[in-house]
Amino acid sequence: MNLDVIPANGGETLWVVADRIRFLGGLPGSNLELLDIEVPPGSGTPPHTHLSPEMFHILEGELTVREFGAGSAPRTVLAGPGTAVRIPSMLPHNYSNDSGGPVRMLVLIEKTMIDFFRDIGAAEPQGEPDFAKIGAAMRRHGIEPLTMAA
Repeated sequence: MNLDVIPANGGETLWVVADRIRFLGGLPGSNLELLDIEVPPGSGTPPHTHLSPEMFHILEGELTVREFGAGSAPRTVLAGPGTAVRIPSMLPHNYSNDSGGPVRMLVLIEKTMIDFFRDIGAAEPQGEPDFAKIGAAMRRHGIEPLTMAA
């Protein structure tokens, strides 16, 4: 076995709507992969759940992360540079960049989520989201959108 080095501008890059995702690869012998994600102002995810736990490490900017609970207001966390956020499996959540500046983060997730990003990703930034395509991919990859939260 040899070192696997991905240079600063290397790795596969796809755009998921407005977010740029750079795939950094997985850990041999595990189901975990690392992503470098840039989230422009105004971008983010809808409230959702999925089996894969995930961990965000904010490198630049300020990301708003929400945890949704039944019958209560969402818990909102403003995560700035150096902050790590761990999201357990099936926890209802979302993130958004409400800061007005770009956010860059490292994200550690399982391969099931990597497959989702590759399924809906494009070579160039996407204008308006194709909600039908994204919804169908969410169903295929076990990601459940939440209707209880905004």
